[in-house]
Amino acid sequence: MLRRRNLGALCALALGCLLAVAAAAATKSAAAPLTFRAASTASGCQLASPHGNIKHVIYVQFDNTHFRRDNANVPSDLEQMPHLLNFIRGNGRLLANDHTVLISHTATGILTSLTGVYPDRMGQPVSNSFRYFKTDGTTRTGVSFAYWTSPLFDPAGSTTDTTPEMINENGKIAPAPWAPFTRAGCDFGAVATANTVLENTAIDIPTVFGPASPEAAEVTANPGQAFADFVGIGIHCAQGSGTCSAANNGKADLLPDEPGGYAGFNALYGAKYVDPVIKPSGPMTNLDGNVIQDASGHVGFPGFDGMEATVSLSWVAQMQEAGIPITYAYISDAHDGHGTSGNIHFAYGPGEAGYVQQLQDYDLAFQKFFDRLAADGINRSNTLFVFTVDEGDHFVGSAPDASCDGVTTFCTYTNGHVGEINADLRRMVYTRFGDSTLFSVHSDDAPNVYVNGSAAQPIRDQTDPVVRNLEREMAQLNWLNPYSGQVENNIMVGLADHTEMKTLHMVTADPFRTPTFTPFADPDWFFFATGGTTPATCATPAACAFIPARTNQSFAWNHGDIQDEIASTWIGMVGPGVDQSSTNDTTWTDHTDLRPTILSLVGLQDDYTHDGRLLSQDLTGYAIPPAVKKSGSDFTQLADTYKQLNAAFGTFAMDTLKASTRALASNDAGDATYDSIEGQIQSLTSQRDALASQIKAALDAAAFGGQTLDKQQAQSWIDQTNALLAQAHELGS
Repeated sequence: MLRRRNLGALCALALGCLLAVAAAAATKSAAAPLTFRAASTASGCQLASPHGNIKHVIYVQFDNTHFRRDNANVPSDLEQMPHLLNFIRGNGRLLANDHTVLISHTATGILTSLTGVYPDRMGQPVSNSFRYFKTDGTTRTGVSFAYWTSPLFDPAGSTTDTTPEMINENGKIAPAPWAPFTRAGCDFGAVATANTVLENTAIDIPTVFGPASPEAAEVTANPGQAFADFVGIGIHCAQGSGTCSAANNGKADLLPDEPGGYAGFNALYGAKYVDPVIKPSGPMTNLDGNVIQDASGHVGFPGFDGMEATVSLSWVAQMQEAGIPITYAYISDAHDGHGTSGNIHFAYGPGEAGYVQQLQDYDLAFQKFFDRLAADGINRSNTLFVFTVDEGDHFVGSAPDASCDGVTTFCTYTNGHVGEINADLRRMVYTRFGDSTLFSVHSDDAPNVYVNGSAAQPIRDQTDPVVRNLEREMAQLNWLNPYSGQVENNIMVGLADHTEMKTLHMVTADPFRTPTFTPFADPDWFFFATGGTTPATCATPAACAFIPARTNQSFAWNHGDIQDEIASTWIGMVGPGVDQSSTNDTTWTDHTDLRPTILSLVGLQDDYTHDGRLLSQDLTGYAIPPAVKKSGSDFTQLADTYKQLNAAFGTFAMDTLKASTRALASNDAGDATYDSIEGQIQSLTSQRDALASQIKAALDAAAFGGQTLDKQQAQSWIDQTNALLAQAHELGS
């Protein structure tokens, strides 16, 4: 089972690479001509917020931290972090109707937020690992976490797929999220934020430092210390910035495919080089004053699961105090116990003592963080704060033993279970249907399926009889559910092949990393698939579907799937230009909307068109761009309608997924139902893509190019969108 937290075990095959979080991608804008602000070392960071009062940007993205309650009696994660929640509600805006993308995992969620584009434009729709087809039709494992400019990362070594890790729709390295800031003369600090830092020592060290570098030699001689030295922490500098000078071990920050060019920029990679610059007095400590080190005592980066709030926020504060005005950071989840700097993984249930204690620790860290920044003069008057999360979760476990609230009475699960149903999909299919088709999966509750091809045809067509038969079997799959003790029918609640995955923004410019099809399952289940040419029969139901014993390497929080609790996330924004009317739970948003909103607030511009829209409803009047303000309700109505048309969890995508599920399950003469529905989805998606391309260009042009929407054209687009939404709904009904 390859997942975020045990990617480290896989990476042991590749010189001890420990992994974790992500960002990036897109295409050149057709909306307005691009003019990049020249970096000025004399005047420093040149942000251009509407009133000129934003001098700092602090962006924090949690892993799996919830605004909604997972148990109605137990306060949610944010409710148990009142210093953070009150800071957002008392000073800015909490958006409670935000959504992730597909598939909903850490890498995909973070990278989409950082770039403002859907995964088909930044290369990571299946994460945190994925399969890719070799030229002989077999598959191998790729990992979503690798530095921005690295080639596709296969921890087992050489690969037949040499495409970029972060591949945009043009087959190039996707545009990097720090480029607008560094072009504006601002140094950009990255604290464990996906793919903006080195993620591993196997492929990222040779990519950035070179295979014959001293850093590569350290990886060979002392891999544990090399990981702590070079992974997870970085600074991307403006031109001429002394922070990334050669004397400070600065290296060229190479973005060979960046639109508009990107030359003369340097970066610092790793705590070994960053920490002496931002804290010359000694080793980095967390907010409690303890030296930051991993479980083995290596001083430096402690691993991504070791990035608890007291660690990540300390690095952010230290960077800001050292004059790094833009900082992006990751905080590991609170519902899992990570031991000492990530040396274990223990899944808690809602309200359990360890879960509650960890949230209290996180809350205390935020109190110290805000107090420390305030003492530095960094506050809501001059800083844009953004807090969000990668995706939601589904808790898998029995009910607590007794009534509990997690506050006065901790929840216990001693008479039940806490943990996902682990299921061997290949053996289950063989046992139920006698089908020994060779396939592999990306282990998940949405187990993307890769059916083996051949040297003559490495990638099977979606109409291949072998593929169609396997899809029908998945649609019919039933098994004994070890929680209920009953046979569960229709375990797979959704099915998407290439046609629907394109609708869901899951098809990239690299065809070798596109799954054959994707089942979306009941979220209590977590699927893997055994290898071998012929799978063994399951002697008993429990032999192939079971709840693992609770250990220090257990999992109980499923994501990646399509259920609302997984899809739903939240955003908190505080700072100049952000409306201060507390919670907005009406505006439907998703991760792509963050990027254009942040850039608009600080007066910068990307070198591509966003898939997201400016959240103008959540800004104060003076901070709304003039063309957007002049467009009035035309902008908001068009933007709101557009989201339902183009978002991965919008109504268009969810309705066509219903139709796709029916199509893939069908088995009539000549596959007529399948052909008919697939043809309609393909036609609707083509129309969707053409219309969405026009709308998002116009929304971007209003936000960043000063082009007011034409009222008649906007209404025409709204009418066309509603017509497509109605057709998709009818098809899915």
